[in-house]
Amino acid sequence: MNHAQASPGMIPNSVSTLIDADPPRSRGTILLVEDETFLRDVTSDILESSGYRVLKARNAEEAISAFQRYKTIVKLLLTDVVLPGQNGRDLANDLRSIRPNLRTIFISGYPENAVTKHGIQEDGMFYLPKPFSLQSLTRKVKQVLEQEDRENTNV
Repeated sequence: MNHAQASPGMIPNSVSTLIDADPPRSRGTILLVEDETFLRDVTSDILESSGYRVLKARNAEEAISAFQRYKTIVKLLLTDVVLPGQNGRDLANDLRSIRPNLRTIFISGYPENAVTKHGIQEDGMFYLPKPFSLQSLTRKVKQVLEQEDRENTNV
């Protein structure tokens, strides 16, 4: 999908996505936070082609703005650990203070043990190392969201 071609459903400013009233294949809305434009666009395209709605943000400030606007429909935060301004862990904590059960996948080029020793892994938080394949990304997202669905049906 070419995000340069804006439509009435586009979120203004630098956060971009298409939010349709009822997209035919929607599997949920993901808030993607990645400061590298190419990786953000490719990741978004992969997720959208897999049936997810994607809110894209370059940094924590944009992510918080998008989340405040769409918090009732965001099912997953997919964020880089290292971001300009505020890191992904602090961003996740801020958003989870609003929605404690928000699922989070941290993506990072750093080895998992370097990431997890900073307290990233806890309930509802997961890790996906960069570089990741199309299959590993979609598999991880599906796994995390299906786990949430199972837990919500057991409540």
